[in-house]
Amino acid sequence: MTPDEFVALLRAHWARTLAELDPPAREELAAALRKLADSTEPQAVQAAVRGLRRVLRGLPDEHPVTRALRDGVRFAGTAEAPVLDRQALLALLGSLHGPPPRDPVRARLLAAPSLPAAAVGAATGDPGLIRLRDPERGDRYPLFQFEAGTGRPLAVVGVINRLLMADRDPWGAADWWLGGNRWLGGVPAELLGSVPDEHLTLAARELVEGDL
Repeated sequence: MTPDEFVALLRAHWARTLAELDPPAREELAAALRKLADSTEPQAVQAAVRGLRRVLRGLPDEHPVTRALRDGVRFAGTAEAPVLDRQALLALLGSLHGPPPRDPVRARLLAAPSLPAAAVGAATGDPGLIRLRDPERGDRYPLFQFEAGTGRPLAVVGVINRLLMADRDPWGAADWWLGGNRWLGGVPAELLGSVPDEHLTLAARELVEGDL
């Protein structure tokens, strides 16, 4: 993967990337992008790209850029500096001055009723709970996961979240719960308590192991 290909990958997932970074990390990202835009010599370009990669190692495991880094991105040396789309780099820099753009799917999931970490207490470390990172409000835990009146995590939710690997892909798990499910004939989160737990579990299992 060349530096330009890496930048193209970053551009393709720019909104999602910014939504995952806190203000200090976005400042580091801006500095790395500025250094890359100003680089003309091959070694300087390679050094700038390495700095960019260091900043992006803080992204979640399920992020496409993280997957590229984990799969072993390498930047081969070149006799001449790679041709970079510097206008594109400057455009990315310009977008960092405003609030991070919101991924529409994530914005929908974050709009659902949820609890802050302080209200969840010791259960925040439970891998069977979905934890969504909100760049404005901090960690949020979708409310459907908890028993009304007691605030205890629902057992069936924990079972299903583990099937959906919510600790690795919380957004995907949240989308399953809060989106329509044709097999169940409704939104899984809204069916808790009215549909047998084993039906919900089977639907999640079939998604993971089958083709629902």
